[in-house]
Amino acid sequence: MKQLKFLTIAFLLLSSTTFAQSIKVAVAANLQAVIKVLGADFKQKTGITVEPIVGASGNLTTQIKNGAPFDVFLSADMIFPQTLFADGFSVKKPVVYARGSLVICSTQDIGFENWERVLMTERIKKIAIANPAIAPYGKAATEVLKLKGVLENVQSKIVTGESIAQVNTYITTGVVDVGFTTQALVVDPNNKNKLFWLVIDPKSYSPIEQGMILLKHAEGNGDAQKFYDYMQSGAAKMILVEYGYHE
Repeated sequence: MKQLKFLTIAFLLLSSTTFAQSIKVAVAANLQAVIKVLGADFKQKTGITVEPIVGASGNLTTQIKNGAPFDVFLSADMIFPQTLFADGFSVKKPVVYARGSLVICSTQDIGFENWERVLMTERIKKIAIANPAIAPYGKAATEVLKLKGVLENVQSKIVTGESIAQVNTYITTGVVDVGFTTQALVVDPNNKNKLFWLVIDPKSYSPIEQGMILLKHAEGNGDAQKFYDYMQSGAAKMILVEYGYHE
């Protein structure tokens, strides 16, 4: 009888492990805070756990091409998902799930009305931007600096972060005087740092359309499809808007 009871408990433990519902989602670093909220809401609605793998969109794309077993990719732009689709890593074209806003941000009140002039003064010694080759918000920041005609003048001050998450750390810890980041940082309720910031005119950089793609690894995975659908739902969009994104 004891042996039967032991076998029953072992079977139940094995079953709960085997059939645990979870999906792996590659997540652009600018979503580091909001993915926790989205994941919690999705789990409450479906019982499915989201395992986020956070990084720069370009780096995540490379990992996917090298065989990383991700189910869904939430990029910070449409270019990387479109590249994956063109290279056969998905049977579905990517869709836009959110539009981002670029802000200039600091722990100091540097006078953002004339920020482009302030950046060239001796007061500002370090300016953080994400690597424009792999991080769309870094690319947008570079476009803005070029348009304002100050990129060459401030080039020696630029500190490049591997991702927008690293840029956010540089800004909030005061490692840099100022940085270009996503609006999600300054509206995140978990951020306890006092920040001064200004939304950059969206006409001064290419639109940041953030793309999502259901990867081939998720073929036949109903849980991944549910998350893909959830990210296009009103509930997800409401959360994204709270974190500074736009539909």
